[in-house]
Amino acid sequence: MFAHSLPLFFMHLNMGSFLELSIIFATLGGVLYISAPLVNGLVEDKPFSSPLYYCLYAWTAKLALWRVFWPFFIALNIGLYTADYAMSIGEFTVSSWDDVHFMLFVFGCFWTVVVWRNSINCLSQIWMASARLMTLTLFFEFGVKIVMRIYYPRILFDCSHRVLDYMVCF
Repeated sequence: MFAHSLPLFFMHLNMGSFLELSIIFATLGGVLYISAPLVNGLVEDKPFSSPLYYCLYAWTAKLALWRVFWPFFIALNIGLYTADYAMSIGEFTVSSWDDVHFMLFVFGCFWTVVVWRNSINCLSQIWMASARLMTLTLFFEFGVKIVMRIYYPRILFDCSHRVLDYMVCF
Protein backbone atom coordinates (compact mmCIF):
# COMPACT_ATOMS: atom_id res chain seq x y z
CA MET A 1 0.00 0.00 0.00
CA PHE A 2 0.96 3.60 -0.54
CA ALA A 3 3.78 2.86 -3.00
CA HIS A 4 2.41 5.29 -5.58
CA SER A 5 -0.33 7.23 -3.84
CA LEU A 6 1.39 8.51 -0.69
CA PRO A 7 4.25 10.29 -2.50
CA LEU A 8 1.72 11.89 -4.83
CA PHE A 9 -0.45 12.77 -1.84
CA PHE A 10 2.35 14.74 -0.20
CA MET A 11 3.95 16.23 -3.34
CA HIS A 12 0.97 17.26 -5.44
CA LEU A 13 -2.11 17.44 -3.27
CA ASN A 14 -0.58 19.28 -0.29
CA MET A 15 -3.47 18.14 1.90
CA GLY A 16 -1.27 17.50 4.91
CA SER A 17 2.20 16.75 6.08
CA PHE A 18 3.77 13.47 7.07
CA LEU A 19 3.70 14.53 10.72
CA GLU A 20 -0.03 15.29 10.63
CA LEU A 21 -0.80 11.98 8.95
CA SER A 22 1.36 10.13 11.49
CA ILE A 23 -0.47 11.80 14.37
CA ILE A 24 -3.83 10.84 12.89
CA PHE A 25 -2.80 7.20 12.43
CA ALA A 26 -1.23 7.01 15.90
CA THR A 27 -4.40 8.43 17.45
CA LEU A 28 -6.57 6.03 15.49
CA GLY A 29 -4.32 3.14 16.53
CA GLY A 30 -4.62 4.22 20.16
CA VAL A 31 -8.40 4.39 19.93
CA LEU A 32 -8.50 0.94 18.34
CA TYR A 33 -6.24 -0.41 21.10
CA ILE A 34 -8.31 1.09 23.89
CA SER A 35 -11.62 -0.05 22.40
CA ALA A 36 -10.42 -3.55 21.53
CA PRO A 37 -12.23 -6.39 23.28
CA LEU A 38 -10.33 -8.92 25.31
CA VAL A 39 -8.52 -11.48 23.22
CA ASN A 40 -9.23 -15.20 23.34
CA GLY A 41 -5.67 -16.20 22.64
CA LEU A 42 -4.83 -18.39 19.73
CA VAL A 43 -7.60 -20.72 18.74
CA GLU A 44 -7.00 -24.16 17.45
CA ASP A 45 -6.82 -23.75 13.73
CA LYS A 46 -9.21 -25.95 11.91
CA PRO A 47 -7.55 -27.94 9.15
CA PHE A 48 -8.90 -27.02 5.78
CA SER A 49 -8.56 -28.95 2.57
CA SER A 50 -9.54 -26.31 0.04
CA PRO A 51 -9.66 -22.54 -0.40
CA LEU A 52 -13.42 -22.71 0.04
CA TYR A 53 -13.07 -24.10 3.56
CA TYR A 54 -10.36 -21.54 4.30
CA CYS A 55 -12.73 -18.72 3.34
CA LEU A 56 -15.56 -20.33 5.29
CA TYR A 57 -13.49 -20.72 8.46
CA ALA A 58 -12.12 -17.20 8.05
CA TRP A 59 -15.62 -15.77 7.63
CA THR A 60 -16.92 -17.57 10.71
CA ALA A 61 -13.92 -16.48 12.88
CA LYS A 62 -12.46 -19.94 13.40
CA LEU A 63 -8.88 -19.11 12.38
CA ALA A 64 -6.02 -17.35 14.09
CA LEU A 65 -5.57 -13.71 13.16
CA TRP A 66 -2.23 -14.18 11.46
CA ARG A 67 -3.67 -16.84 9.15
CA VAL A 68 -6.26 -14.44 7.76
CA PHE A 69 -4.28 -11.20 7.94
CA TRP A 70 -1.07 -12.05 6.09
CA PRO A 71 -2.36 -13.92 3.02
CA PHE A 72 -4.92 -11.22 2.24
CA PHE A 73 -2.49 -8.41 3.08
CA ILE A 74 0.16 -9.78 0.72
CA ALA A 75 -2.36 -10.48 -2.06
CA LEU A 76 -3.88 -6.99 -1.81
CA ASN A 77 -0.49 -5.28 -1.84
CA ILE A 78 0.67 -7.28 -4.85
CA GLY A 79 -2.56 -6.40 -6.65
CA LEU A 80 -2.34 -2.69 -5.81
CA TYR A 81 1.32 -2.44 -6.73
CA THR A 82 0.86 -4.34 -9.99
CA ALA A 83 -2.11 -2.21 -11.04
CA ASP A 84 -0.32 1.04 -10.25
CA TYR A 85 2.88 -0.10 -11.92
CA ALA A 86 1.01 -1.19 -15.06
CA MET A 87 -0.76 2.16 -15.09
CA SER A 88 2.49 4.09 -14.71
CA ILE A 89 4.17 2.37 -17.67
CA GLY A 90 1.09 2.78 -19.85
CA GLU A 91 -0.18 -0.81 -19.95
CA PHE A 92 -3.57 0.04 -18.43
CA THR A 93 -6.14 2.44 -19.65
CA VAL A 94 -7.94 4.61 -17.14
CA SER A 95 -11.08 2.47 -17.25
CA SER A 96 -9.03 -0.71 -16.78
CA TRP A 97 -7.37 0.87 -13.76
CA ASP A 98 -10.81 1.71 -12.38
CA ASP A 99 -12.02 -1.86 -12.89
CA VAL A 100 -8.99 -3.41 -11.20
CA HIS A 101 -9.27 -1.08 -8.22
CA PHE A 102 -12.97 -1.81 -7.88
CA MET A 103 -12.22 -5.55 -7.74
CA LEU A 104 -9.47 -4.93 -5.20
CA PHE A 105 -11.88 -2.76 -3.19
CA VAL A 106 -14.39 -5.62 -3.00
CA PHE A 107 -11.58 -7.98 -2.00
CA GLY A 108 -10.51 -5.42 0.62
CA CYS A 109 -14.02 -5.25 2.05
CA PHE A 110 -14.00 -9.03 2.51
CA TRP A 111 -10.53 -8.81 4.08
CA THR A 112 -11.69 -6.12 6.50
CA VAL A 113 -14.67 -8.13 7.71
CA VAL A 114 -12.57 -11.27 8.08
CA VAL A 115 -9.80 -9.51 10.00
CA TRP A 116 -12.25 -7.77 12.35
CA ARG A 117 -14.06 -11.04 13.04
CA ASN A 118 -10.88 -13.06 13.62
CA SER A 119 -9.02 -10.35 15.54
CA ILE A 120 -10.08 -11.78 18.89
CA ASN A 121 -8.11 -14.91 18.00
CA CYS A 122 -4.64 -13.51 18.69
CA LEU A 123 -2.17 -13.25 21.56
CA SER A 124 -2.46 -9.58 22.50
CA GLN A 125 -4.56 -6.50 21.96
CA ILE A 126 -1.70 -4.70 20.22
CA TRP A 127 -1.84 -7.21 17.36
CA MET A 128 -5.59 -6.83 17.21
CA ALA A 129 -5.37 -3.04 17.03
CA SER A 130 -2.53 -3.16 14.48
CA ALA A 131 -4.42 -5.51 12.17
CA ARG A 132 -7.56 -3.41 12.39
CA LEU A 133 -5.57 -0.23 11.73
CA MET A 134 -4.03 -1.78 8.62
CA THR A 135 -7.47 -2.62 7.27
CA LEU A 136 -8.54 0.99 7.79
CA THR A 137 -5.43 2.29 6.04
CA LEU A 138 -6.48 0.31 2.99
CA PHE A 139 -9.60 2.46 2.76
CA PHE A 140 -7.48 5.59 3.17
CA GLU A 141 -5.42 4.33 0.21
CA PHE A 142 -8.55 3.89 -1.90
CA GLY A 143 -9.81 7.30 -0.81
CA VAL A 144 -6.59 8.99 -1.92
CA LYS A 145 -6.77 7.19 -5.24
CA ILE A 146 -10.40 8.23 -5.78
CA VAL A 147 -9.57 11.87 -5.04
CA MET A 148 -6.64 11.75 -7.43
CA ARG A 149 -8.66 9.92 -10.07
CA ILE A 150 -11.51 12.45 -9.99
CA TYR A 151 -9.80 15.76 -9.31
CA TYR A 152 -6.18 15.26 -10.45
CA PRO A 153 -6.14 12.68 -13.27
CA ARG A 154 -3.21 14.27 -15.08
CA ILE A 155 -0.97 13.62 -12.10
CA LEU A 156 -1.92 9.96 -11.90
CA PHE A 157 -2.28 9.04 -15.58
CA ASP A 158 -0.24 9.68 -18.69
CA CYS A 159 -2.91 11.40 -20.74
CA SER A 160 -0.87 11.93 -23.89
CA HIS A 161 -0.92 8.33 -25.13
CA ARG A 162 -4.54 7.31 -24.79
CA VAL A 163 -6.95 8.47 -27.45
CA LEU A 164 -9.96 6.54 -26.14
CA ASP A 165 -9.52 7.63 -22.54
CA TYR A 166 -8.29 11.14 -23.30
CA MET A 167 -11.50 12.77 -22.10
CA VAL A 168 -11.00 11.25 -18.66
CA CYS A 169 -8.05 13.60 -18.18
CA PHE A 170 -10.23 16.71 -18.27
